[in-house]
Amino acid sequence: MVDVSAKAVTKRTARAQAIVWVGKEIIQLIKNQELTTKKGPVFQTAILAGVMGAKKTADLIPLAHPIGIEDCKITIQNTTDSIVIESSVSIGSKTGVEMEALTAVSVAALTLYDMCKALSHDLVIKEIKLIEKTGGKKDFKR
Repeated sequence: MVDVSAKAVTKRTARAQAIVWVGKEIIQLIKNQELTTKKGPVFQTAILAGVMGAKKTADLIPLAHPIGIEDCKITIQNTTDSIVIESSVSIGSKTGVEMEALTAVSVAALTLYDMCKALSHDLVIKEIKLIEKTGGKKDFKR
């Protein structure tokens, strides 16, 4: 692990995004901002899974610092053929939350895939990326 003991505690934030291509047929099944399959409400389940994933990042990523996340929000929107998942994570800490934000959207995307695979296996988790981070040595914005 990186030694962060000499660093100052600052507010750290990170936003990440995952895009899951599902096709127009699955998009047409979305009603009232939710997609429901035999497994239940897909978006709400993916949101919960994403938050849980963010909280477990240090258990999944070797050398990641275990931190107490102070806020984690997941939003899900759809386009004409894809579902866009975004996370926003924040903490007052000596280390950033980029990995937590990325893990959140990754786990949410995998959950969405799992819950929709009965509808089609032609699903693609196309892109997972950091959108922005603040705090620490330097800020970043895509």
